[in-house]
Amino acid sequence: MLNIREATNATTAHKQGMRLLISSRDAEALNHLKTLSQDLPSLQVSTRLVSNGHTDPLYGLEQMPDFLLLRVSHLWREELAALLLCPAKERPPLLVCGPLDEREGMRLAMQAGARDFLPEPVAAEELQAALGRMLMEAHAGEGTTGKLIAVMNAKGGSGATMLACNLAHQLSIRGGSTLLLDLDLQFGSVAHCLDVQTTHSHVDVLQQIEALDNVALRGFCSHFSPTLHVLGGRTGELCLPQDVRLEQLETLLRLARSTYDWVVVDLPRQIDHLTGVTLEQADRVYIVVQQSISHLKDATRLARILREDLGLQGSRLQVVVNRYNKNSPISLKDISEALRCTDLQKLPNDYAVVSESQNTGVPLELHVPRAPITVAVRELSQNLIGIEASGQGLLKRTFSRLFGG
Repeated sequence: MLNIREATNATTAHKQGMRLLISSRDAEALNHLKTLSQDLPSLQVSTRLVSNGHTDPLYGLEQMPDFLLLRVSHLWREELAALLLCPAKERPPLLVCGPLDEREGMRLAMQAGARDFLPEPVAAEELQAALGRMLMEAHAGEGTTGKLIAVMNAKGGSGATMLACNLAHQLSIRGGSTLLLDLDLQFGSVAHCLDVQTTHSHVDVLQQIEALDNVALRGFCSHFSPTLHVLGGRTGELCLPQDVRLEQLETLLRLARSTYDWVVVDLPRQIDHLTGVTLEQADRVYIVVQQSISHLKDATRLARILREDLGLQGSRLQVVVNRYNKNSPISLKDISEALRCTDLQKLPNDYAVVSESQNTGVPLELHVPRAPITVAVRELSQNLIGIEASGQGLLKRTFSRLFGG
């Protein structure tokens, strides 16, 4: 039997605001966290002291909180595992503190949806800043409709930029307004692949993102077409990942998703604070591989990191085999078994066509609309937006195919 004591902060319960539940097995820690949290006027703070029984901090609740602050105990494995049993869409945004094993604990916390981990002793400014970010994200999400698609190479030169550019172009034709965002801060090339001139770089936007709105963001982007905008770096501009704060990118992604129907991000082949937050928020992540032992080894390692460390599960993670050759000694079965992915996407080996398209800055759909590579990318975009081509060549929209919308 679960023996708990629940208390509600009377000074804020009457106010309209979002609900924060603080759960802990330690009464002293619980009261400390409550004192630090209740200074935020937009939160209704409730506490839950778990004395025995279940390890699930959400067990038996009649109403789910908007946010959960979990102070884990020595049973942190069981507590986080219990949260993982709850479907991701039903789990509230999570903050974690307490005696957590750094490696395994952080991985479990991220899989459970933790937005942040606060080391003890928890400082008031750190906790309030973390809660403030979650509130901003929640309020921004109320108007967010755009889908975020991330594309990443398993090994350098696999074709992620080609796919990102052409997928964004296809989505802009069939799916609505689209932003193509280049997050390779040093060697990004999406502007070249679409032959657009960047008057403002992604660094310009990130450095003043707090002051921008939807109209301003569109103005900072380069326009390939009325429905396809591009945001990338300028030639000769050097930017290091540490020059961009995590909060800046989070704000940019929220603003982009509230501005565009689709946001396609070309990611560099690395795991850091910038790629991590993008992958975490992405509705779909494409790993691009080719048929070689070195590609397969790197792709296996990357897929493991994305699944186990970043919590990407199910259809959110898909593998695209670029330059597919049915006679290759590395078969689709080999790739499927190594990456634990049964639904592989294939792009044919149209090297000459792709090279000419990239050199001229003309997307495949405009350059060679009937080429096999163009047809394959078109099918990827149709799968994303739920469009199927009928036998007569007509297109129809089908709902709830991917996103449950």
